[in-house]
Amino acid sequence: MSRPLPCYFAGLAGTLLLAAPAAFAQSPAAPDTTRRVEISEVTILGRDATELFTAIPGSVSRVSAKEIGLLAPVSSNEVFRRVPGLNVVDEEGVGLRANIGIRGLDPDRSRTVLVLEDGIPVALAPYGEPELYYTPVIDRMTGVEVLKGSGQLQYGPQTIGGVINYLTAEAPATELTTVRVRGGQRGYFSGLVSYGNTFGNTGLLVSYLHKRADNLGPVHFRLHDFTAKLTVALTARQTLRLKLGVYDEFSNASYLGLTQSQYERGGQDYQPLAPDDRLPVRRYSLSAGHRLRFSDRVELSTTAFGYTTARNWQRQDFSSSPTAANQTGVVWGNPEVPGGAVYMLNSNGHRNRQFQVAGLEPRLSVNYQLAGRPAELLTGARLLHEQAEEQYVVGRKADARGGDQRDFEIRTGVAMSAFFQNKLALSERLSATVGLRGERFAYERDIRRGLFALRGRPAQARDTAVVASSTVTALIPGAGLNYTLTDRATVFAGVHRGFAPPRIKDAITGAGVALQLDAELSWNYELGVRARGARGLELEATAFLMDFSNQVIPVSQSSGNAGAGFLNGGAIRHQGAEGSLLLDVGQLLSLPRSLALDAKATYVRATYADDRVVTGSDARPVNIKGNSTPYAPSVLLSGGLSAEVLRSLTVRVTGTYVGRQYTDELNTILPSADGRTGRLAAYGLLDATVLYRLPGDHVRLSLAGKNLTDARYIASRRPQGIRVSTPRLLTAGLDVTF
Repeated sequence: MSRPLPCYFAGLAGTLLLAAPAAFAQSPAAPDTTRRVEISEVTILGRDATELFTAIPGSVSRVSAKEIGLLAPVSSNEVFRRVPGLNVVDEEGVGLRANIGIRGLDPDRSRTVLVLEDGIPVALAPYGEPELYYTPVIDRMTGVEVLKGSGQLQYGPQTIGGVINYLTAEAPATELTTVRVRGGQRGYFSGLVSYGNTFGNTGLLVSYLHKRADNLGPVHFRLHDFTAKLTVALTARQTLRLKLGVYDEFSNASYLGLTQSQYERGGQDYQPLAPDDRLPVRRYSLSAGHRLRFSDRVELSTTAFGYTTARNWQRQDFSSSPTAANQTGVVWGNPEVPGGAVYMLNSNGHRNRQFQVAGLEPRLSVNYQLAGRPAELLTGARLLHEQAEEQYVVGRKADARGGDQRDFEIRTGVAMSAFFQNKLALSERLSATVGLRGERFAYERDIRRGLFALRGRPAQARDTAVVASSTVTALIPGAGLNYTLTDRATVFAGVHRGFAPPRIKDAITGAGVALQLDAELSWNYELGVRARGARGLELEATAFLMDFSNQVIPVSQSSGNAGAGFLNGGAIRHQGAEGSLLLDVGQLLSLPRSLALDAKATYVRATYADDRVVTGSDARPVNIKGNSTPYAPSVLLSGGLSAEVLRSLTVRVTGTYVGRQYTDELNTILPSADGRTGRLAAYGLLDATVLYRLPGDHVRLSLAGKNLTDARYIASRRPQGIRVSTPRLLTAGLDVTF
């Protein structure tokens, strides 16, 4: 039986008595308790720009609160497109479930990305099922950090693509109330209310967000998001942090997309093909942190966290066969084309899943001298328990809210990990960072009911007791160098082992057979330069190589393939370069107003590196060596121009370009009749924002246009058909602080 959530939270309370936990990353010194408490963001990159520039041996990006404000994003996808190396695939146009691929990695459900909020994991189950069926809402964020170099081995377990850390607001020094409202076409609305204050040594922030849309593309949704933070300076050297989150979402999300004939004919781009599909997501989270400074050189921080996520997805059944039984009579597509039509059935399936995660992670930071030169040691450990319960319920009508239970299973995992990372100044200009992470993940699949065929009879739902377990272990090394050319230019290089454990459901079959599915392993290399000009010029350029000895290939429905599970895909190589440029023309030319130009660019070639034979569309074997991996565009471009027209009026124009990409390992060019395969054409987007601040700087008005040219393109052919680009959207906003 599953453990109820109160047991996890009771465990969290116990950990506070054993070792007072703290922020997930380095934090500044504890505040002076005779004054107000200094409350800082929980960052992974460090808060100081100079530290970010000179100390991190790898490519990093940070999207600030100011830039997020200039973008006025409807979706977090708009923010991630501003980060070099990130490919974002729209699923429903509002970012409820982010699909992020880094440097050519498959973006399906962001499986290869470690996603954090204030340093805490947010995936359903960080080890066994790292999918982002819940994505933090960008409307309440004050920044986003992305780390792609060897430093990511501090965090784990995913050390392949990169780390994304969402930053939320902290309590202000004095009383502050914020009201932020944005509305637009198609019933779009976003409203955030927050209150914060510092009372002596205690900081408090409470916020509530409501967001909804009636028909933004094919989706209607509503969500409620409540967050509360409390930070207390216990003594001059100790700080306690508590955070509570409640998230409730409902949408008509569906796997079913358009057939090729529907897309070519037009007129049904945003038609709800399965109007009774419904996806409620509910998440509760609690974290506690404690930071203790033993001295100016030694600091212990520990984090305890727990969260539970319920994701119960009701989806109507359909078939591509005109002779399928139990049809409703609703047909989409062109029945005259083989495979070009979808026949809706009068039944549905309820894919009910509940996840529980609890973890404890102490970290120790020691600054010391070695041979007369400064050095820093970071070391830590983590114990994490995760559990998933899955039920499949067969509904006897298209809109059935219940039915007969067909499947039931419980998947559990216990992970133990530890790391150390040591940074040493080898000279005045050269520093080296070396680290090692160890991971051990023991997992079990307990199948209690499922479809089984006995003595040649048709498969039937039967109670059973099938239990199988396995363990994966790994040592993950990493090293990096930073060389300071001048006080304004730094060269960095790094290498680290990429590691991702196999998903429990894929590593152990439904019959209880442990497949010994390999962990996903790679060697990742980087070489880059960061430079800052004297007046308003910043740039970073990085060349990279990710060399996989084994990349796990998804064959799940969410990845657009038939069946379930993953396969060992063998050797795959990702190589390319990325860069960013920021030029403040106003500062460079000493203009009275700000005029800033920025550009981001990525080139990546992700290919199957060894011989690998698969079955082609004509049932003949095909060697796909040299083919591009799915959903890995070679070219990604993003640029923007921000102009302060008046002291209180700012205009921002943003452009995005995504190169063509393939949707299957065969690199099929011509589209299939069902719309699920075929090359995607390149596309571009143009957005604009106008911001006006009223005198006193307490009120700000904004107008924003998304996809201003109303470009129509295929955003994705996943999971089961074509997803059309989100149409042009105009919004207006009001921000008030008092």
